[in-house]
This record gives sequence, C-alpha cells and structure tokens, in this order.
Amino acid sequence: MRIVVTVKYVPDAAGDRRFSDDGTVDRDNVDGLLSELDEYAVEQALQICENSEDDVEITVLTVGPEDAKDALRKALSMGADRAIHVEDDDLHGTDALGTSLMLAKAVEKAGYDLVICGMASTDGTMGVVPALLAERLGVPQVTLLSEVLVEDGMVVGRRDGDAASERLEAALPAVVSVTDQSGEARYPSFKGIMAAKKKPVESWELSDLEIEAGEVGLEGAYTVVDAAAERPARTAGTIVMDENEGGRQLAEFLARQKFI
Repeated sequence: MRIVVTVKYVPDAAGDRRFSDDGTVDRDNVDGLLSELDEYAVEQALQICENSEDDVEITVLTVGPEDAKDALRKALSMGADRAIHVEDDDLHGTDALGTSLMLAKAVEKAGYDLVICGMASTDGTMGVVPALLAERLGVPQVTLLSEVLVEDGMVVGRRDGDAASERLEAALPAVVSVTDQSGEARYPSFKGIMAAKKKPVESWELSDLEIEAGEVGLEGAYTVVDAAAERPARTAGTIVMDENEGGRQLAEFLARQKFI
C-alpha cells in the first residue's frame, strides 16, 4: 500500500510573524518548522504501517521554498520512507486552490492508495485543502478523524463531535484528514535522524507536474490579502483602589461596556 502524507513548512507560531509588502507571509525573517498538525498525519501513517501485514510505503509531500526541506527531514526522521518537494520560483503567493492543484498533480505522479493530511495548517488555518485535494483526485474524502484504520481495502475512521461520535468509511483510494486528538506524534530518535539523511528526497518543478505558472502563485490566486495591520499593543488596565467605592465603580464600568 502506498500512503502519501501532505505536510507544510510554516512560520514558528512563537516567532514574530508578519506580512510582506505583497500581502504574503514573510518567511525570510522568522524561523520555520513542520506544521504541528501535520505531525499527527505522519504519526497515523506510521501506525497504519506498523499494524499492517502488507508492505506499506510512506511518502511525505510538501510544496514550498528551499527551507521546506526541513519539514520533510522531520517527517523522514519520524519514520517516513521517502519525500517529494515541489519547489518553483513561480509558487510564491499560491493560495489554497493553487496548492490543492499542485498536491493533486504530485500525488497522481507519485502514486497512492491513501492520502493523509492534517486537519489544517497552523499558519493559514483554513482547513479546506483535504477536501479540495479529494475533489481534484476524484476520490472519497473522510475528514477530521480522531482514529484511522485500514482494513480490507477500506479506510475506517471515527469523527468526534460535541454530542456524538460518527463511524465513517470509504473505499480506497481516498483522502483523509486527522485531528490533534488522533494520537500524540512520536519524537524522532537519534537513529531515525541519522537514517533520514540517507532517505531519498525528490525535487519537482511545475513543469514536472504539467502546471502552467499562471495557474498558481499570486497571478493565479483566487484569494489575496488587500491590507493588514499589526495588532495594537496591549494597554494597561484600570486599577481601582477600593475605598468603599469599588462596587459602584465596577458597576459603572460594566454599564459603560453594556454588559449590564
């Protein structure tokens, strides 16, 4: 069985994240890393491999700049077998629709039985790429799963809601996405880190996927950022020295804010 896990290289949420002048995320002045939510997808692929009696090959796939290879290396050190990096100067500014196009072309070129995605990226947090990818591939989608199993040519999963859990299944090939409740991602061992250096990493350009430059990037984007402003600095709160007037001042504050 061939499993493809889509992963994304994202700016560190603990860093000073900003937009560039063209409305895209500034990736040059902040450290990046493998999206935490994609680590759960890698973990589920590894668990399927460990529980399967058949041979399973796990390919991690990313679209992004040169530094995105760091995300692939992290996934390889966790235990994935090979990696594919789609990199091209014309990718800059690609939105979710363009990303789903490139991923679909790359998945088809790599070959697959099951595609596993994280529920969303930690930078864009749109959560739409798994569904878009399934539509482009023309296969079933089973999204937001807390548990994933593969048995008898079917992918079976559990989706947990606020009031109930659903059991969902689809025939392979299929696309699934997993939540952060699907199981803690393993930490790469020293042996895994060393082994990752010898695992194959292929680099593909748009021409390898038969995609025209105008279909992706800022030129082909359906969504763009028109304007952005920094979050206002946090101001000091009002301190009330209670001299038998605290209750009245609190009531006046709540009234001004229309809470009462």
